[in-house]
Amino acid sequence: MKIVSLAASVAAVLLAFAAPAWPAALQTYGRLPAIDDVDISPDGSMLALSTTNGEAREVVIRKTADDTVVGVMKIGDAKLRRVQWAGSNHVLVTVSTTAAAVGISGSKREYFTAVDFNLAKKRQTRLLAENLDRVGTDRVNKQTRKMNVILGAPTVRMVKGAPTAFVQGLYFPDRVSRVALFAIDLDSGDTKMTAPMTSATDDWAVSADGDPLAQSQYDQKTGQWSLRIHDGGDWKLVDSAVSLSGSTGVAGLGRDGASVLAVRPDVGDKRVLREYRADGTRHDVADPAFESLITDPLTGVLIGGVNLVGDDLNYTFFAPRDQAAWRSVTKAFKDDRLRLASWSADRRKVVVEADSPTQGPAYAMIDLDAKRATWLGPLYVGLDETGVSEVRSVTYKARDGLPITGYLTLPRGKAAKGLPLVVLAHGGPAARDRPGFDWWAQALASRGYAVLQPNFRGSDGFGWGFLSAGFGEWGRRMQTDLSDGVRDLAAQGLIDPRRVCIVGASYGGYAALAGATLDAGVYRCAAAVAGPADLKAFLIWGQGGFADAADSARLRYWSRFMGVDGVRDPDLAAISPARLADRVEIPVLLIHGKDDTVVPYEQSQIMAAALKKAGKPVEFVTLNGEDHWLSRGATRLQMLTAVAAFLEKNNPPD
Repeated sequence: MKIVSLAASVAAVLLAFAAPAWPAALQTYGRLPAIDDVDISPDGSMLALSTTNGEAREVVIRKTADDTVVGVMKIGDAKLRRVQWAGSNHVLVTVSTTAAAVGISGSKREYFTAVDFNLAKKRQTRLLAENLDRVGTDRVNKQTRKMNVILGAPTVRMVKGAPTAFVQGLYFPDRVSRVALFAIDLDSGDTKMTAPMTSATDDWAVSADGDPLAQSQYDQKTGQWSLRIHDGGDWKLVDSAVSLSGSTGVAGLGRDGASVLAVRPDVGDKRVLREYRADGTRHDVADPAFESLITDPLTGVLIGGVNLVGDDLNYTFFAPRDQAAWRSVTKAFKDDRLRLASWSADRRKVVVEADSPTQGPAYAMIDLDAKRATWLGPLYVGLDETGVSEVRSVTYKARDGLPITGYLTLPRGKAAKGLPLVVLAHGGPAARDRPGFDWWAQALASRGYAVLQPNFRGSDGFGWGFLSAGFGEWGRRMQTDLSDGVRDLAAQGLIDPRRVCIVGASYGGYAALAGATLDAGVYRCAAAVAGPADLKAFLIWGQGGFADAADSARLRYWSRFMGVDGVRDPDLAAISPARLADRVEIPVLLIHGKDDTVVPYEQSQIMAAALKKAGKPVEFVTLNGEDHWLSRGATRLQMLTAVAAFLEKNNPPD
């Protein structure tokens, strides 16, 4: 089967969004993507597109046959998290807000709600809407005392022919919040509690018929994870394991629709994807586990998975016809890096995100039966080849011989020799940088900088051995893995070692601060976005403000990488930049969102105060209304503009 080339349609669309002949403005990279998500209806007749224009978000529903718009849902400035179809007449939209809710203990949290857009009735209804109109009130339904907050995106099942959304929500049987699984018939609006959770239950799987099938339980104190399956009469324990990094939850339904899928913690906290049945039989599906799973849009059963192998996304489908369909799709894009966004239940209409090395990322839909590709639009309006810089894969050895991989973005129009460099450290630390278009790296390269994104030890996606090599190396070899990359590029003559700055967010923000305190002499300046600075205070905050709080997965996660034994370990001071402010000899920029619920805003306040007390140069930029993930376009651009100005001031690119 031959698919018509996208080249002509791509060229035509890009003419409409053509950028000037000079480098793209920072706002091209810093604003939110014009199209953030696309989901196709199970029958393939309609698309739901999540779009953004500045801060105004909306979900546009249009027909695949002729692009006719059949509905528009205004989201405003709420943070849009997911768009998904439920049957062919309902679109579920999940949004979030940062708030401190009355009746819920603790500091501000990110609260999620979901809205059903009923296309047949042209009506929008918030799931569990009869309970609360907004987060932050204490009004509850008199009968069930539920709250309209949901914990995670809805699970959709067709129950007796009716599209039904299953959500985990809060209810208040005794004025204390509890979690339960609720079923909402989207056609009728009827809502019922299908199962209350125990204090240890943290996740559910729902059968194809809409019955609670499995539940995951996790003991925060001991780190014990367990999986229970409903065998028709009672809940049966089918597996358990110690998971020091937290609960692995329930991944969904297995390949046969009757089994339950879980990512099981194995030896050394390694992960294995496994199918379980109530009779005790089990089967390993993938070892290592897929990075992400692909499920059937109608039944929810597992049909495949994705792994990044080297620099290539490797799609594995269990059914030969699905694998063949994916191969047909990839033939239409040649050098583009493809990500499957969604496809119809019959796999004949496919939506992909195509990342072009010369044009940047965009969405397209392929109709395999009609042998036609339709261009849906770019993620970054105003971007063309003048604003997309070359990205190279790099490999070098850390000082102890450990191979480190990463990506080097080179500025356009400059010879790859003696370049100014920005080390852009990723967060996590158990995360990773990936090949392809990165808006932050591309923005800095457009200003004339080479940008190095190393996957230092402790990064995820390279096997358990590489991940665990980061345990105890926070601020130590995880840090020198970054500067070893600088030395390698300098030895090749690609960069000027006297013109290097370090930038990062979250753990990467910590790495930037550590570059100014623990690994001095490498960098000319450091910019930290939402970076932990006083690690003892950070861990105590993570424990709810109590130094003697019970052990938890979150504390164990941080402590393993930091190499400390809890919040009272004296070694925390030795790797806390705020305690080492007197060592700083370079300019420091601090940027932090006021609504950060992962690394509190106070961490940057502590660092700023320590630097000022030590008489060191510091700038502090506050992002009002921004969370940890830079979810708002205006404040994301504010961050990017501040970082670029800081770099150009302290490490001029020319």
